[in-house]
Amino acid sequence: MSRRLLQALGVAAVLIAVVLLLKFARAPVDARAAGGALKTPWGEPDLQGIWTRDSDEPLQRPARYKDRAVLTDEERTELNKKIAEIVGREADESRRARKTEQDVGGAYNAAVFTSHLQVGRRTSMIVDPSDGRIPPLTPQEQKKRSELREYALALLQATAECKNRLPACAGGKYGPPSPRRAEPPPYYLMDAPIGSGGGAISRSDGPEDRGHSERCMSAALPDFGGFRRIVQSRKQVAIFYDVGQGQGWQRVIPITTTSHVPASVRLWWGDSRGRWEGKTLVVDVTNFSPKSNFQGAHENLHLVERWTRLDAGTLQYTVTIADPTVWTKPWTVTLDLKKQSDEANRIYSEPRCHEGNYGMTALLAGARSTERAFAERRGPDPATLCLGACGGFAGGFADEGDDANPLR
Repeated sequence: MSRRLLQALGVAAVLIAVVLLLKFARAPVDARAAGGALKTPWGEPDLQGIWTRDSDEPLQRPARYKDRAVLTDEERTELNKKIAEIVGREADESRRARKTEQDVGGAYNAAVFTSHLQVGRRTSMIVDPSDGRIPPLTPQEQKKRSELREYALALLQATAECKNRLPACAGGKYGPPSPRRAEPPPYYLMDAPIGSGGGAISRSDGPEDRGHSERCMSAALPDFGGFRRIVQSRKQVAIFYDVGQGQGWQRVIPITTTSHVPASVRLWWGDSRGRWEGKTLVVDVTNFSPKSNFQGAHENLHLVERWTRLDAGTLQYTVTIADPTVWTKPWTVTLDLKKQSDEANRIYSEPRCHEGNYGMTALLAGARSTERAFAERRGPDPATLCLGACGGFAGGFADEGDDANPLR
């Protein structure tokens, strides 16, 4: 038998195996138990499918809504109109600050590059505390964030952002390059202590200066955006999170009564242990890594998730978030996820950010080129250039003014 024929038969066998796996591995979504609840063939609640949000609600309640939990239909219509106008507005001199990062960030019609959901009814994802706000930080965490902020402002102080008193430099001052540019950060950098936009601090000595997002490491648990594909089998639930720009990740939740892994074992997305309480999957998550990051919480983060299928098209996700080293008390988020078409989403995603992260190489190479030009008196002092968290038009919105996000 020829090699070509053997190869063809091998490919055919793999294709048949994949088709059979996709056909039989997924439980039918219309299997119903008494009372109409969706069930798997082995009797567990069926959470399977591709799920995402279909409306935009801020994590925290904007101050102007105070104790109001929901918006009126008229308010939602007006907000949707205003958001569409902002992101669809062409750049002009009124929204540009020449020779700054804001000039670059606001130099295009953001509607071409961004997508925005319709405004939801609720004024916040947070349902507890009742004010819809993240609880106060502990004194320990306040001190840590203050030290990071002072460091980041020192690196920024010789730039146009401070000279022009832009929001990225709020609380800082304009002056000569700081000697702190030669210092390492006081803590491991994960995101920007000040400002917005790409990067973490105004320096590119190495990838650690650029923050988690540009390093393809920003995928975090809990996750409130993107898509999630849920597949079940006996004694486990698998979830693929398709988030960010190719920063998807796979999670497997065992349905078990066994204890968490030892405290010495630390995992980027924590250690999950699931159990069924009626039609709700309850997942306890601990053992995060010191370099994991959710809103400033790291190895002491503790989550209790609740996944409940409300009907054929709605999956409610509720998570209680606790870290006694960061917040003074736990807080809870709830959002309703809507089922997406399985037929229209047959492309199987995979993490790909690192494979194509030529931007990181270019960022660091550009920084070295700028340093050489300055040393040869061909260019400006790199300390006068903002290289990270410079503010501008992140997601199509300005830091302040008429073009700021009306939902924040």
